[in-house]
Amino acid sequence: MNQLESKIDVQSDDFLNNKKSYDKLMSVYRDRLKGILEGVDEKAKERHLKRGKLLVRDRIELLLDKNTPFLELSAMAACDQYENQFPSAGIVTGIGVIHGRECIIVANDATVKGGTYIKETIKKHIRAQEIAMENHLPCIYMVDSGGVFLPEQSKVFPDKYDFGRFFFNQSKMSARGIPQISIVMGSCTAGGAYVPAMSDETIIVRGQGTIFIGGPPLVKAATGEDVSAEELGGAEMHTSISGVADHLAKDDRHAVQICRNIFESMPKVQKYNLERAEVLEPVYPANELYGLAPLDLKKPVDARELIARIVDGSTFQEFKERYAPTIVTGFAKIMGFPVGIIANNGIIFSETSLKAAHFIELCSFRKIPLVFLQNITGFMVGKEYEHKGIARDGAKMVHAVANVQVPKFTVIVGGSFGAGNYAMAGRAYEPRLLFMWPNAKISVMGGEQAAGVLVQVKEQQLQMRGEEFPQEEQDKLKQSILDKYEKEGSAYFSTSRLWDDGIIDPADTRKVLAMGIASSLNKEFGKPDFGVFRM
Repeated sequence: MNQLESKIDVQSDDFLNNKKSYDKLMSVYRDRLKGILEGVDEKAKERHLKRGKLLVRDRIELLLDKNTPFLELSAMAACDQYENQFPSAGIVTGIGVIHGRECIIVANDATVKGGTYIKETIKKHIRAQEIAMENHLPCIYMVDSGGVFLPEQSKVFPDKYDFGRFFFNQSKMSARGIPQISIVMGSCTAGGAYVPAMSDETIIVRGQGTIFIGGPPLVKAATGEDVSAEELGGAEMHTSISGVADHLAKDDRHAVQICRNIFESMPKVQKYNLERAEVLEPVYPANELYGLAPLDLKKPVDARELIARIVDGSTFQEFKERYAPTIVTGFAKIMGFPVGIIANNGIIFSETSLKAAHFIELCSFRKIPLVFLQNITGFMVGKEYEHKGIARDGAKMVHAVANVQVPKFTVIVGGSFGAGNYAMAGRAYEPRLLFMWPNAKISVMGGEQAAGVLVQVKEQQLQMRGEEFPQEEQDKLKQSILDKYEKEGSAYFSTSRLWDDGIIDPADTRKVLAMGIASSLNKEFGKPDFGVFRM
């Protein structure tokens, strides 16, 4: 492979100004993330600790192998919603390592509204299960939840991907031989009682954990029976009488150790043999990405400059370098793992689509994971390009992205607009993981384009009625649309609604991708299976 030679002067005014602006952006991101991780309800945390419980992220840290990373997913879920009363949507999910084996963790945070579920909590829980199924990862549920947040019940209960989907997924995972362990560390009420009941093995903490379909108030109302929570569904009862739980723990630490012991006895998984090379650091420092990341999406950024600061040794074997230059394709390694990279370098033309589809086919047959670096305004429009069949050629790229059987990973490094989002493995195309940089923007189109279209439509409507559209009113409408798109297109708006798996520090991109690739090796890569490409 050839080592990429950077053409960027890191002492230039453009680079330094961009880096200075990005440092401010990163400062805002870090402050916001810190506030979310620390939570908002100090009294709830105090009560939690006084009961002898550990905080949710301390539980996870204790569970994982020492000095191994935890890739937390969607840490900013529900931010700027619900008056910011649901930090991280009241649940922590992510990929960690137990006895050398990657796993998914789903852990309720009882300091956030008693660990109850809003729409985003459910979406986050289900997304974690999807990742477990896609990568054949064992799943640990650290249960401490009061169930559905009742004021939001209409948004979390009846639909296909609402609360009931948890148990559907658990059934499917069990049928596929994916291990599931529950640690009941607090309340486990109503439908939530099925989480431990449907796990392979369940641990429950004495004096803290309770499991029941209907709690004492419901039992009293329904039957007139007076019964305590401990009598009804406590740890002693479930481990000695009902058999719903299998292991009795004296406290959180003991419960976590039992879970680790269970993992120790599990048979080792034969990982997919993706040949791994020696890990080499990029020649160019990762923090130089702050000076390169696109803040002004109108200014082009050479994708090779980003790649040079992400891949091992900054080496890259480019494919079709001279053809369709608005997309960069080629082979590299990330933390020793071979990858095929597809990175936007401008708008998508017919030739761009054909080049990308060809490269995706190569990676499919060679069993090489794909990394998409999105910075795309969309497909080229206009009479000339429609006559040349850009819809047909663009469909080839979309078709290839949809059907490729190797793991896909997507990072939105700049803009992600319109059908360009689809062609570059957006959320609908099921990448194993999808992350955004703090500067990223995602919308059906750019704000200025949307404003132009909507102002023109309004003007035509008024003209048909014989009315005028004063410039002042045009400007007012345009500004309102620009403001709306600026807000709704931001990385924070996206991640709050789980359109992605989280916002990441650009400097961590290679580490995050490496964790995703390592996790994907727990499942055999599929064989090439493409349908009909229209010619």
